[in-house]
Amino acid sequence: MTSKPGRGLLHLAAAVDLPGTYDAEPYLQLARFAEHGALDFVTLHDSFGAAGLDSLSVLSRVVPRTSRIGLVPTVTTTHTEPFHVQAAVATLDWVSRGRAGWRPDVSLGDDEARLFGRKHAAAPADLWQEAGEVVDAARHLWDSWEDDAEIRDAATGRFVDRDKLHHVDFEGRTFSVRGPSIVPRPPQGNPVVVVDATRPYAYDVAARHADVALVGVADPAQLADVRAGLRRRAVEHGRDPDTLRVLAALRIDLGGGEHAAQPGHGGGPLPTEDGPLYRGGPVDLAELITDWHRSGTADGFHLTPLDPRRDLERLVNGTVPLLQHRALFRTFYPGSTLREHLGLARPTNRFAALAGEST
Repeated sequence: MTSKPGRGLLHLAAAVDLPGTYDAEPYLQLARFAEHGALDFVTLHDSFGAAGLDSLSVLSRVVPRTSRIGLVPTVTTTHTEPFHVQAAVATLDWVSRGRAGWRPDVSLGDDEARLFGRKHAAAPADLWQEAGEVVDAARHLWDSWEDDAEIRDAATGRFVDRDKLHHVDFEGRTFSVRGPSIVPRPPQGNPVVVVDATRPYAYDVAARHADVALVGVADPAQLADVRAGLRRRAVEHGRDPDTLRVLAALRIDLGGGEHAAQPGHGGGPLPTEDGPLYRGGPVDLAELITDWHRSGTADGFHLTPLDPRRDLERLVNGTVPLLQHRALFRTFYPGSTLREHLGLARPTNRFAALAGEST
């Protein structure tokens, strides 16, 4: 499978992380600004060890004052109940009318384990295997309501067609879920799954389960190899590789305004302990994005601003218009859901499909 991302429009997303911020309004301002630039989605990082607001709750607060942009919180799958996780993500999809995604992550430390007192910290490989199983269980639970299961017949008092609710009976290594969900099937069918494939042991989870894989690699040739490898692995898992979007994950510092990229960057990012860092101006960033996308390196970019307010403004007002002028990026949202932004079809309900096969 050799599909080249440069054949279509690229995808752009941005992090709206504001460490130490305890007011929802600054997050809302960033999300609205990203929506003004027609970005596919924003992410908000979270962990049990970080002080701050819950990312899923913050983005739920963002929903009523945005209308198109996708909203992707980090949701930790360690120490949490898969049934509750899927219900929370499904609820975000409902209140946003189909704009929700989620970014599964794991909790590695003993300090975080002690917050719950349920089990000790486990090996990363085991935790990521569990995370993949949580994603799989969530999708089963979202499908446990067929799309037309709700009747809402006031005359008869019937709310649901019980024949269209299904037990999933999912068995993971560390948990089991019977179902059905307490939330009807989300507007997108399955909210979008975003996985950082550069995280140790997360690569296979991304290939098997992700709709969007983030890859933090500074060298474009290496990034292209990782993208090709993820697509091959997706095929091995029985997936159509064209249902997987691979985004280059870069940290950006656009404090240089319109000046050229910082000497030593060579017009591109440099590797750092926290991931690839691009430092330069918005015009040069547009050149980098154009070159990488047209050469088949990635399907798009997930950008984490070092200075969220300053860099996101320069991205939206400087880089994005240049990409739009080159007909590489949208000038408006043609659809209303995150799946539509990403060019991904709404999944068929597995239980309805099985029922159709048996008739």
